[in-house]
Amino acid sequence: MKTKTMKPAWLLLILVALLVSACQPTGLSQFEQASTYAAQTKMAMPEPSDTPESEITTAPEATQTATAEPTPIPTVGQVGPSDFPENVNPLTGLVVSDPELLNRRPVLVKVANHPTSGRPHAGLSFADIVFEYYIGYGGNRFIGLFYGENAEQIGPIRSGRLVDPQIVSLYQGILGMVSAYKPIRELIYDTLDNRVVDGREACPAICDDGRQSVISVFADSEEMTKFTTNRGVDNRRYDLDGMAFDIAVPEGGEPGELANILYAPTNRGEWRFDEASGKYLRWIEETSYGSLEMIPLVDRINDEQLAFSNVIVLFAYYTEYAESMHDISLWDNQSGQRAVVFRDGQAYELTWAAPKNNSPIQFYDQNGEIFPLKPGNTWMAIFGLQSEVEEDDGEWTFRFDLP
Repeated sequence: MKTKTMKPAWLLLILVALLVSACQPTGLSQFEQASTYAAQTKMAMPEPSDTPESEITTAPEATQTATAEPTPIPTVGQVGPSDFPENVNPLTGLVVSDPELLNRRPVLVKVANHPTSGRPHAGLSFADIVFEYYIGYGGNRFIGLFYGENAEQIGPIRSGRLVDPQIVSLYQGILGMVSAYKPIRELIYDTLDNRVVDGREACPAICDDGRQSVISVFADSEEMTKFTTNRGVDNRRYDLDGMAFDIAVPEGGEPGELANILYAPTNRGEWRFDEASGKYLRWIEETSYGSLEMIPLVDRINDEQLAFSNVIVLFAYYTEYAESMHDISLWDNQSGQRAVVFRDGQAYELTWAAPKNNSPIQFYDQNGEIFPLKPGNTWMAIFGLQSEVEEDDGEWTFRFDLP
């Protein structure tokens, strides 16, 4: 077994300093007073388990493939990082069924992974990109980006976090969330202004399904576009150049059939490469009676297992203000940090960077050239710089750690 531990990387500037210089004061001193906010995060998390990794079981082989073959979507071979054809989504490299969908801002929606009673999630299989990051107490949260396709139900939606305005700004998007701790909410609005759709009152853009709970609120991406347009947001096509796509499998990879994503021992995600579909299928933990089992993670809209063309683990600097209060340095990563990209059953050691605050994250090979992703959807898990990486015969394990 090879252990690939991150070397220490100390940044002189943290993201909050950049945000404060660009926006109104955020009142960071209030972070220490966020006991109620932190308690809500902690209560959503499962109790720690003593189950060793060797005793974690996987669902029967019969369920290890997607429940239905996806409808083929035409690709155009090699495209990007610029000069995309009018009918090609610059965030997937795919020809879209309705080019008019690209004449708007991307719609980004916060999606809860905890409490587990909110699973299965809704709408993630329709997203162009899904971002996943740590929120404290061993928990993680998702942001789904919807551009080339819409989804009528996305969620369950939860609160905003400090990193959200960075991610949304990188893709010139609008954000759907349900509230946030006061200083974070102020920061989000200072950065995104009227591009925030916040809470149940925005129905039909964001609606409660009637249960009035933390797992009962969902978004409709098409209605979010309409809602923000009526509010005065300029929903038109923006420059989203920066990513490249190629059907051909790049050289220089090593075996990468499995990626284990561990934000905590009881918070596990698995991506297993499926030869039949050419995609990575998502598995997630289910804990019962003291045992932990990995089961297919499906989309409640179509009951199909999540299948993504690219799975990326990128490493960034986390700043911890409280146990459930973190910022992540994305905007100031112009020189590059480590990323491991999985496509076509191969793993590639790359570098990621955000050249500007309003253009997509880019990936570079060892020669400094833009690395082509596989045409299709992409899942990005954001890990701390000190996270541990192990590789054993094509099976990769990522264990989250700060900063």
